[in-house]
Amino acid sequence: MLGLPSIPAFCLRPRDLRRGAVLTLAFLTAVGAGAYTGCWDREEGAVAAAALTGAPASEAPRQAGTADRDAVARAAAEAVAEGKSGKKAAQEVVSRSGDRWGTVYDQSEYAAFAEGLDGRWTGVGVWAERARDGMIKVDKVQPGSPAARAGLRAGDRLLSVDGHTVTGLAVADVVALLRGEAGTPVVLNLSRDGADLTETVRREQLRTEPVTVRRRPDGVTVIKVVSFTRGSGERVRSAVRAAPAGEGVVLDLRGNPGGLVAEAVTAASAFLDGGLVATYDVRGDQRVLYAAPGGDTTRPLVALVDGGTMSAAELVTGALQDRGRAVAVGSRTFGKGSVQMPTELPDGSVAELTVGTYRTPAGRSLDGEGITPDVPAGEAVEERAVTVLGGLGVGP
Repeated sequence: MLGLPSIPAFCLRPRDLRRGAVLTLAFLTAVGAGAYTGCWDREEGAVAAAALTGAPASEAPRQAGTADRDAVARAAAEAVAEGKSGKKAAQEVVSRSGDRWGTVYDQSEYAAFAEGLDGRWTGVGVWAERARDGMIKVDKVQPGSPAARAGLRAGDRLLSVDGHTVTGLAVADVVALLRGEAGTPVVLNLSRDGADLTETVRREQLRTEPVTVRRRPDGVTVIKVVSFTRGSGERVRSAVRAAPAGEGVVLDLRGNPGGLVAEAVTAASAFLDGGLVATYDVRGDQRVLYAAPGGDTTRPLVALVDGGTMSAAELVTGALQDRGRAVAVGSRTFGKGSVQMPTELPDGSVAELTVGTYRTPAGRSLDGEGITPDVPAGEAVEERAVTVLGGLGVGP
């Protein structure tokens, strides 16, 4: 039996594997409600689609349920003994439990999932999500990817992958079909504006840049964090150090689905001089996350958020907001604040089950609630942020 990768996966979850893996903390995320080919969607249906598109706050998820770890492991073991799929049996128990963030990976899925921690994966370069009509829809296409070169567009409906009909499948299962070895072809049957299309594309090793920095003509530095993959926290710190002294910063966390908690804490540390970032509990056992000392505590700061701001991104926003370090501008965040813990099952699959929640420095639980911005803004959000910075004594 293969052991689990000895690295953390996305998600707020202390790693407490039955086979003695080192305790590690990371954040659960679907890498957006639309899953990148190689990252995994936990959220299905219209709520998921709405979350990344700034849907009404009422469509955010409610408090997650929990699944019994022993019951899940027992179901898997019994299925394996009968020559059946342990993963399938475990997933049935998780689904019945009401644990909306619980899921089960097989070995290859978990290994592929771990790849995303470095901002790389093998695939064709699309985000997929379940549309409101129940079909699988292309949400976004990565520029320069095989999908982009083949002419795929946001809004295309995906009908089949290599002859496998995808309508009715979970997004994660569709993503699994799109994955494979770099260089291998995959045939996609799509529908666009009522017409059927067939495209053959070759999978590639793809990468994304989690942090980008630009300086506006008015002198404001905008730091966009797409996700908290490995190295992103230090890139935020470097961007803050490189920004001209005294000038304002906009930390853009819109559409950020989360990532590694260590990277999130490092990013928050860029604007804090030590102190509390968050607390979290695992089956009632409370633990604490602290910022590193030496961050810039005087530079005016605005954090941009929206309905796609999730998990680790919410942890950063909540810490900066509660400690009076940043003004949050935008719309209410998604509300993903539950803790998952992975357990290896008898057939090598991995079950991730909700075991607790995390809280901001002021003690707020964000799970199912999200963060309400200090300054609500729908359109021209970045310009609104610059106006707020002006009120803080920065800007033209």
